Amino acid sequence: VTCAVQSSSATTVMTVSFVSAGLLTLAQAISVIMGANIGTTLTAWIMSLGYNVDLTNVVFPSFLLGMVLIYKKRHRYVGDFLFGTAFMFLSLVMLSASGKEMDLEHNEDVIAFFASFDTSSHLTILIFLAIGTLITCIVMAITILLCSTGVLPIYLGIALVMGEIIGTTATAILVALGANTQARRAAMAHLLFNVFGVMWVLTVFYPFVNAVCHLVGYDPDTSGQIERLPVVLAMFHTCFNVINTAILIWFIPQMERLTCLIIRPKQQEADNVVRLQFIEGGLMATPEIAVLQAQKEIHH
Repeated sequence: VTCAVQSSSATTVMTVSFVSAGLLTLAQAISVIMGANIGTTLTAWIMSLGYNVDLTNVVFPSFLLGMVLIYKKRHRYVGDFLFGTAFMFLSLVMLSASGKEMDLEHNEDVIAFFASFDTSSHLTILIFLAIGTLITCIVMAITILLCSTGVLPIYLGIALVMGEIIGTTATAILVALGANTQARRAAMAHLLFNVFGVMWVLTVFYPFVNAVCHLVGYDPDTSGQIERLPVVLAMFHTCFNVINTAILIWFIPQMERLTCLIIRPKQQEADNVVRLQFIEGGLMATPEIAVLQAQKEIHH
């Protein structure tokens, strides 16, 4: 699903809503969230492709074909997909063109600023991780842009990506704040999953990054091969999420128990006060789900 909609936040928000409505158990939600983290890596690969391939030959024909299909209505959804995808690639073309016009690789002030950071220091990595967490949603594209110009060293770029991995959990957490206990636990599981991954990568940061660079044939100690940097970021993003999922997928019951320990039921839920447990706002516009919610509520 995340590969299709190009947003892990959208998938996790839906998952939190389904848990809140009683359509998914917490363990099932954790599994879906793990899959969403792997699916979101496709976005990084598309972005890296946008900086290495001229996409203008694809964008405008897709626009035209999409509009024709939308107008004919018979294949409207295919047309909507093509039109939206063309917009996404158009934004990548514009971002790439803007990066080239800025000519950052020849801007002495910018180069001096990033060169002032010690890439061999874990403190620097933690600082950039925090920056990536704060400015998460749009930063993946900006990170790839900075790396593609050769201004941002690959170690600092990957530190930003790690921060973004943590920051992307904020959307699901915000959605879960007003929901029931199970929904808040699902959002917490998402945060724990990403934080655990970042923690183990930090313990083996330089060997892990060097191994990823070796996979794509990039030498982090040289200043050349700028065109390979976006691919390194995409490969790191994929390796991180796949390995993290491969480790934690065996510990879903333990993660479920941990989230239950961290997030306790609200007092009114703990006291078994009579209240609607499954019927909440947001999903009632979907009749099939509303009927299932009503059945679960009656049983409760």
